[in-house]
This record gives sequence, structure tokens and C-alpha cells, in this order.
Amino acid sequence: MAGIPPKPWPTGEAEQLETLVKRVLAPNPSPYTFTGTQTYVVGSEVDVAVIDPGPNDPAHIDAIIAAVGDAKITAIMCTHTHRDHSPAAAPLAARTGAPVVGCAPLVLKTDLPRADEAFDTTYAPDRVLEDGEQMRGTGWTLTAVSTPGHTSNHLCFALEESGALFTGDHVMGWSTSVVIPPDGDMGDYMASLEKLQAREDTVYHAAHGAAITKPKQLVRGMIGHRRQRENQILRLLGEEARPASAFIPAMYKGLDERLIGAAEMSVTAHLIDLEKRGLAALDGGVWHAGPNR
Repeated sequence: MAGIPPKPWPTGEAEQLETLVKRVLAPNPSPYTFTGTQTYVVGSEVDVAVIDPGPNDPAHIDAIIAAVGDAKITAIMCTHTHRDHSPAAAPLAARTGAPVVGCAPLVLKTDLPRADEAFDTTYAPDRVLEDGEQMRGTGWTLTAVSTPGHTSNHLCFALEESGALFTGDHVMGWSTSVVIPPDGDMGDYMASLEKLQAREDTVYHAAHGAAITKPKQLVRGMIGHRRQRENQILRLLGEEARPASAFIPAMYKGLDERLIGAAEMSVTAHLIDLEKRGLAALDGGVWHAGPNR
């Protein structure tokens, strides 16, 4: 992951990125969110959609409403329900009367302790969008693109009039996305990257980091990066069996200590995917080569 750039950052400012798109940066910088979560206001002077309203921070909600101006918010759209993306949906809806539309509520298939710590349990959409469903306004159309992997309920939104794709955390402008089990799934994540690689979007607007102006090139590199990580894991498994934590020193040189846990979860996501394919196996907390190696 790249380091956080020095201030000043445009926190709370409405930045005009293209004719139909404004961006507002939330005040929640961290090693996981970069300079903060970026909320997008998409639409015309008549009506707009707000994508990823961000954390429930009164100053950020005020900044979103200021960016909207005299337009009507016709939809509050969430790519997924991590706590830096969707908690502002409910208070923004209460202030504006706009419906919450987009990803489904998260339903974890496990009762592991703290498994839902990073997720917004208050998220309650008025309408869930399936892959290919659309929201329309005056001069704008947003199409849902299902991209599970980072989370099981992740959506991207394609702005048909400009070729932009709002990628949430599936593809970010500063780092690769973290895939954390039990909800994050590496096999799904790779399939979703392949899905985006086949599309013809011209620019990605991510929830964190700068606009991505060469999306196909970036996604190709991301796929290659993940395959490289997989090959590293298979090589290390071939040397000796080991717990997931023992992969980190060999795979992540000079890693920020605050990110070691995330790296271990990402490696675990790879190992679970390899296990499904018979290339790895878990025995008593120790991973070793699987029967298909």
C-alpha cells in the first residue's frame, strides 16, 4: 500500500471531476482509507445520486448537501457496507427524503467472533439493485455492475453517459483491495476483476485515491499481482507447511506494522481459494500443499 500523501487534502470540498460528477472527501484518513472515503455526487442541476455517502460524520453530511446544492437527491447509492462507506446513508436519507438504493444488506454465513466488526449493521436499503439494473435521472443513467469479492455484496456503478465506473473498493486508486474472509472471497474477487477487464469503461472513480484513467491496464496489473501472490504462496507451501502468519515475512518486505493483520487475512483468502481448488489443505491451523499439487 502507498503511503498517505502530505496535507493539505481537499476534505469537505466539492471537486468537479467531469460534467456530471463531483467528489467530496470525508474526514476519515487511515492506513486503510488513504486520505479518506470519497463520496460522489452524480447528475445534473435538476437531480443527482449520491454514491458511497461515507461515515456518519455531520460535517461530511453537510459537505455532501452543499455539493448537491439546489438539485434533488433521488438516490443514495452504496457500493458495499463497510463502515467507511454506508453509515451516512440513513442520516442523509432522513435529512433529504431520498431513498437508499444499491447493494444488499450483508448476511454473513458465519458466527465467528467479530466477523462483522468492519461492517455497517445499520444499513437498510429501500431498494436492492441486481446486476444490470439502473437508476435514471435528468441526463444521467447509473447501471449496477455486480462485483463480489472484496465483500459479497459489492457493486460498482457505471455512468452510461460518460463511460465512468464508480468502483468503490473493488478497484482503488492508491492500493490493491484487501480481501478478508469469511465474507471476502478471493475466487469471486478474481472473477470480478476479469469481468471488469472485459468492459470498456474509460475512467474509474474509486472510493479511495485518484481517478484511474487507464482502467484496463490497471486491472490487468491487478490480476497479475494476485496471480504472483498465489504463486508465492504455492512456492512457500512447497518448501514447508506453515500457519498463515508465517507467510507474511517472506511475502511482504518492510510492511507497515499496522497492516500486518490485513496482509494475513489476504493471504488467508488466497489459501482458502487454493483449498477449494485442491492446491492447499489446512490441518490443525497449519497450511500445507493440497492433493492437486
